Formats: sequence, structure tokens, C-alpha cells
Amino acid sequence: MTKTTSYPNAADLTADDYIVLGLATCFVKEEGELHQIDVIEPIPSAALEAILKGIPTSYKLAQATTLGSVLDGEQPLLPEGFPESTQFGEDFVLRVIAAARTYKRREVAQSLIPLGTTKTDLNYSLERKRLLNATRVVTKEDNVKQHAYTHKVL
Repeated sequence: MTKTTSYPNAADLTADDYIVLGLATCFVKEEGELHQIDVIEPIPSAALEAILKGIPTSYKLAQATTLGSVLDGEQPLLPEGFPESTQFGEDFVLRVIAAARTYKRREVAQSLIPLGTTKTDLNYSLERKRLLNATRVVTKEDNVKQHAYTHKVL
């Protein structure tokens, strides 16, 4: 049984609160080449509902667990069933706390994946690659051409 203590920055949550974690396939661009990495991310309740309806997703699996099994205070813990080479997503602790709150608010979402189970029959697709270190360079060609009388009073 997990502890029922609360977290320092989330007094409304306990170690027994429900959370869903996903194992996502993401990409990092280095020296012009794409490198594939696996990332653990919390899945909020609304996103889980959409994923389970069959939208294409970069998640290989979704695992229902408790907050205490993935967080030790402010330190993330690698959940069982996830590869050792897996990385934690950016701002993991903040995002897992936020996602846990979505399941407290919408408790019916907790029945989508029963606690302690893993769902692997997702619509996994890498057609649209998730690039983690993408940068957007804005150029003059990105400007929208305006009609000649856009700023004139007619």
C-alpha cells in the first residue's frame, strides 16, 4: 500500500491518486539527422479519452498507476514495465501533478484504464513525428501579404 502523504506543491493530491502515463516515441534532430527516443509523459484525462477513441498517437502504451509510484516527493521514479532507456518528458513533475488533478475532477475517466493495467491497443502512428527540439525561424516570406486598402478608410 502506498503512503497517503501529500506533495509539497500539491497539498490536494496524495500518493494514492490515479494517473495515466504514456510511453511516447519522439524525435530529436542533431546535425541534420533524426534520432528516435522513448519518453514517459503523463496523459491528462481529456487526452486519454481522445486517444482511446482512436486518433493517431505517438504513444505505444498507456499505463494506469498511482502518483506515489511515479513520484517520490519531487523526484520522478521509473514505473514498472517501462524500458530503462526511457527519458522523462520536460517538466515531468509539474505535468504529472496537473494530469492527476484532471482525473480527480473527472473521475469517470479513471474507468477507461483500470488501475494497475496497461493499454497497448492504441492507434500508434509515426506519420507525424514529434520533434522535441524543433526551432521555428521566422523569415520575411512568412509575412502575410495584405490588400492595398486594408488600412484605408473607404
